[in-house]
Amino acid sequence: MASLDNTNAQVHSSVKNYYGKVLSSTKDLKTSACTTGSKPNAVLQSIISKIPSAVNDRFYGCGNPIPLGIQGKDILDLGSGSGRDCYIAAALTGPKGSVTGVDMTDEQLEVARTSVQEYAETLGYTPKLHFLTGYIEMLGEAGVKDASIDVCISNCVVNLSPNKQMVLEGVYRALREGGEFYFSDVYADAQLPEDVRSHDVLLGECIGGALYSQEFEQMAEKVGFARPRVLAISHIEIHDAELKQLVGDVKFYSITYRLFKLPKNDKVEGPTTATYLGSIDGHAGEYVLDIDNRFETNVPMVVSSETAEAIAHSWISGFFTLKTPSANTGEPAARTPTDALMLKAYVEDQKSGGSSGCCAPKKESPSGGCCPPKKDSSSSGCCAPKKESSDSCCAPKKETHSLEILNKSNNDQCCSGPSKKCC
Repeated sequence: MASLDNTNAQVHSSVKNYYGKVLSSTKDLKTSACTTGSKPNAVLQSIISKIPSAVNDRFYGCGNPIPLGIQGKDILDLGSGSGRDCYIAAALTGPKGSVTGVDMTDEQLEVARTSVQEYAETLGYTPKLHFLTGYIEMLGEAGVKDASIDVCISNCVVNLSPNKQMVLEGVYRALREGGEFYFSDVYADAQLPEDVRSHDVLLGECIGGALYSQEFEQMAEKVGFARPRVLAISHIEIHDAELKQLVGDVKFYSITYRLFKLPKNDKVEGPTTATYLGSIDGHAGEYVLDIDNRFETNVPMVVSSETAEAIAHSWISGFFTLKTPSANTGEPAARTPTDALMLKAYVEDQKSGGSSGCCAPKKESPSGGCCPPKKDSSSSGCCAPKKESSDSCCAPKKETHSLEILNKSNNDQCCSGPSKKCC
């Protein structure tokens, strides 16, 4: 196993200090990078409301990278922090599944560990929920065995690593064949200058360590993952004037990626139709595989061979049927380049006044997402509701102004109550 050099150790020390000593809650953040950019699925919201407040109060994340349908699965969370996403996953996996969090910050780990028993009383069973002290670049040394994990999650943490290739290689080893790395993180639309990459606050705020998205996608495929799939994307706002001047014209985005570990020699040839069975609790009406592939329940959809392989040979295979069509039923969805998604998210965010992190689906989607307000604004920067709802998500606009696709339940609502307060 490779070791970390002095430069890497300095980055770890900076990040430990920022999350262990500088930040006491999300109120101390200087950007919107480490706050969730959209409202979680209704199933997740219900679980979050039952998590001990000590865990929720020290949650720093940039997305909702927790898939539904993971009952009985073995889950790994990189950079688990206070443990919020692990606690959510423990409720979803049930008593037969397991959840392991890995983090290097003692203060965060103490919060995560001390609330497990309280949470067990809420769940009605003792979850297989464990927190390991270690570095996400060295999962084996932390105690994570090879080929022991079904789904690895991570929330705004990989960018904090000084050696992202080591992280991806470790995740790939830890995953079983058919497993997935399902995670949200921060990416840039250009290479970052050294003064940005070495700035302590920008590192801690998930900005300084952001990779250029194309560089990351190439790295993931080199490690062995199938081509990365974008599930969600939103533009990130930097609130602090001094930090904004430092980064210059570089733009930053929260992206939720899906990386599948698939067999190398088991290919799907020819046209294929995939039908989602509607069997995931919380996704009764539809399932979004990625930003280009949305499946309505029991409606066959033509998919590319690449998408068919991801469905057929991964942990989600039981939720679909795949068939060779008897006639020409159309063309599969074309893949939208990540750079194009970034540009669209930025342009639409600017149209809305730079609300930042507000998320909207593709035009044909009825669902929307919620967003944190800017610190210096009373505007919530939220998004449009479902078409059938009379509620608006904090703003009466008919069109949403940045881009995100997330799996949501059919009865999901963006706002609640007469105050139209963003959730």
